[in-house]
Amino acid sequence: MAHSDQNLASTQSIENKQKIKGGLTSWRECLVKKMILERLNESIEVTELATACSLTRSHFSRAFKRTTGVSPQAWIRQQRISKAKQLIQETRLSLTQISFDCGFSDQAHFCTTFTRNEGVTPLAWRRHSIHVAPSSRTLHAR
Repeated sequence: MAHSDQNLASTQSIENKQKIKGGLTSWRECLVKKMILERLNESIEVTELATACSLTRSHFSRAFKRTTGVSPQAWIRQQRISKAKQLIQETRLSLTQISFDCGFSDQAHFCTTFTRNEGVTPLAWRRHSIHVAPSSRTLHAR
């Protein structure tokens, strides 16, 4: 029985190594994610991220996708939408201002991307979060 447990652990270890084979090293992943998050409201070129990791653009893109499960552009987009949702929920900023604060080129691009990602417009999401927020505050106050 102990022998089969060792084989299982050994197999899992090999599988974990295979999952990340060809991915970014942890220091490169941390560096890139930090760069992206610090400059989320700016235009971020994949070539710039690759250069920071001392990799070619294509090698970086492949390694990033193997590490995170999504392309660099998709990960940036996810982070921008996440920040937008936070700003929509926690501030009274206009959707135009939120779109610029999150690095979208204009409000139309922001609305299209948000709707495609969330299934509702940013305005509808704001209205829903306003209605949900008071009841959650009541629960926390008890």
